[in-house]
Amino acid sequence: MIDTSDIDVYLGLDVGKGEHHATVLTPAGKRVFDKRLPNTEPKLRELFGKLQAKHGTVLMVVDQPASIGALPLAVARETGCHIAYLPGLTMRRIADLYAGESKTDARDAAIIADAARAMPHTLRSLAPSDEIVAELEMIAGFDDDLAGEVTRIKNRLRGLLTQIHPPLERVLGPRLDHSAVLTLLERFGSPSQLRKAGRRRLVTLLRPKAPRMAERLVEDIFAALDEQTVVVPGTDAAALIIPSLTSSLSAILDQRKALAARIEELLEAHPLSPVLTSMPGIGVRTAARILIDVGDATAFPTAAHLAAYAGLAPVTRSSGSSIRGEHPSRRGNKQKIKLAERFAWAGH
Repeated sequence: MIDTSDIDVYLGLDVGKGEHHATVLTPAGKRVFDKRLPNTEPKLRELFGKLQAKHGTVLMVVDQPASIGALPLAVARETGCHIAYLPGLTMRRIADLYAGESKTDARDAAIIADAARAMPHTLRSLAPSDEIVAELEMIAGFDDDLAGEVTRIKNRLRGLLTQIHPPLERVLGPRLDHSAVLTLLERFGSPSQLRKAGRRRLVTLLRPKAPRMAERLVEDIFAALDEQTVVVPGTDAAALIIPSLTSSLSAILDQRKALAARIEELLEAHPLSPVLTSMPGIGVRTAARILIDVGDATAFPTAAHLAAYAGLAPVTRSSGSSIRGEHPSRRGNKQKIKLAERFAWAGH
């Protein structure tokens, strides 16, 4: 719980891309500011400075600590304001306690400010570890984009290989993550080029990247080449496309390796890192995703609440004697199912 005993005014900020809405309340609930605020550092500094000069200690509260809420928090911290955030789920529940059904920026800002004033137990502090999570979220989001691109390129490559030479695809398709196979396809993009290169040259090319599988892989490649002698229309075009796609795939995989190293650095700096990485089956990327999507789990009183959030909690369905039993809930955040399963299983 955040200590608000020394707070003179409560600033609720409903953040937006181009501008925010700011509502400021005194401890007695009097509204002393209620206006739109451009999302620029000078305007934010101006408001925080005026509030501090006129009223004293300011507590600024947002409902989105990352993304569009990052700049206000950074400026507020630098100008000496206290900062906190109101979790989105808590915000929605509190909103039901206030009159009116409209959804406006002004109403949301007022609710945030009043919740900070009257219900400080609903607020969450923004520790240095939250900055780590914000950076993790940005990097992990980019990594997700790259992962999708990897899948797209792999599917395209496998589709091309299947079209021109199915036996060769069965050998190389499942190994597109291996640097040796990528080097091979960057250099030789068609069955005829592979055959022309010859066994010895291919083994020499592959051995530095795959010393134990080079000879076996080359034998598998030539066995596949011997299975098909007909040249399928489009093979020459595929010979131009495959090396280009493979080069792109290699570059993206290298990017993901660099991102994984940075994710690991950030994860090690987070206080929950030892707990997360000690769980069976939790790697660097999964641990980072748990921190981003679930946090420290303090928003969930029990593991059962977390399971319900992810849509894992079973729901009993019965109707006379015809429908009975328990079925998975259709509610909850389905994207978090695997993460919540692991986290709840670990007893958090």
